Amino acid sequence: MPRPRNCRRIGSLPEANYFKPRGIPLALLECVTLTLDELEAIKLTDLDDLYHTQAAQKMNISRQTFGRILESAHKKIADALTNGKALSIKGGTVKISPLPPPCPGPPHRRKRGQRGRGHRGG
Repeated sequence: MPRPRNCRRIGSLPEANYFKPRGIPLALLECVTLTLDELEAIKLTDLDDLYHTQAAQKMNISRQTFGRILESAHKKIADALTNGKALSIKGGTVKISPLPPPCPGPPHRRKRGQRGRGHRGG
């Protein structure tokens, strides 16, 4: 099935998706919205230490698009932190990467009577 246009692949959804300055009532705060793809770009570069090319491949986007997403994310986070704004994480058309398959059972063993390559003798 083809991937929807503007759909980016991300690792997982965050458990916490709203942050606000302490001691300021929510009604008085301006809010900045960080999209899920912006959060993933921050995670891949700043937390996982991936190069932009590697991170873009993980998100299934071009390196240039990744750079624009990352720049936007950094500006939004800087705005929220320096200007005392709330930060909300939501939105964007994304596809969650599936979990890796579970580990198989015990290691494979050769059947009785099989010999490895180069085995000599009898």
